[in-house]
Amino acid sequence: MPKKSTVQRARKDKREGKKPSTQAGEFVREKMHNMKTRKSGSAKSKKQAIAIGLSEARRSGVKLPPPKKGKTSAATRKKAQRDSAKGRSKRKSRS
Repeated sequence: MPKKSTVQRARKDKREGKKPSTQAGEFVREKMHNMKTRKSGSAKSKKQAIAIGLSEARRSGVKLPPPKKGKTSAATRKKAQRDSAKGRSKRKSRS
């Protein structure tokens, strides 16, 4: 789960009109930082940190498209589409 400050920085980027990849960069930056400081449960490689960061960005509502057909496997594209759908759906508040 991303930190509140990371989500706020991504939303600030969106308000400023920056591209979705820049907004998602905030989530990737957080994962890279966790990896470098060796937090428990963090990614083991840079590639893994990027993948987790992009997934969290999609789930947080960043309009980041899934990867192109020749770049990754069908399973990865499907997972990215599922993350994007999760980010677009409205959450029900518990009261």
